[in-house]
Amino acid sequence: MNNKIIKKNVSILVDADACPVKKEIIKVSERYNLEVIFISNGGIRPYPSPLVKIVIVTEEPDAADTWIVNNLVARDVVITNDILLAAECVKLGAKVIKTNGQTIDQDTIGIAVASRNLAQSLRETGEIRGYNAPYSPRDRSQFLRTLDLTIQKSI
Repeated sequence: MNNKIIKKNVSILVDADACPVKKEIIKVSERYNLEVIFISNGGIRPYPSPLVKIVIVTEEPDAADTWIVNNLVARDVVITNDILLAAECVKLGAKVIKTNGQTIDQDTIGIAVASRNLAQSLRETGEIRGYNAPYSPRDRSQFLRTLDLTIQKSI
């Protein structure tokens, strides 16, 4: 299956599985008339806008990540909480934003990867348990602000 999309402008690529800010992303993409592509292994409802594209990938591990890396162009905006995916996207020149509004770039990716690896190691040894703070209205607000500013700088 060839899911390759040919893009002319800056696009917003979304690692869409478990993404809590889909509506916000669509709102911002419509404001700037930018294509948004949700990449998932299923479970995404169609959206009635020509700006919104949905790519369904296989259920293989990291299939969505692979699609994003293979299809992004420098200056695209990638939305993900996956630090290893973020690292690949930053290398390729994309702007990366986590769903809490934190940006990941050349200056911050090293510490983000190190923190992720440390946390994974501590979970594997039982030193800490997996715990994610609930997604808050403040996170949503910060995400919207960051996405808007990032797009203004990109177009």
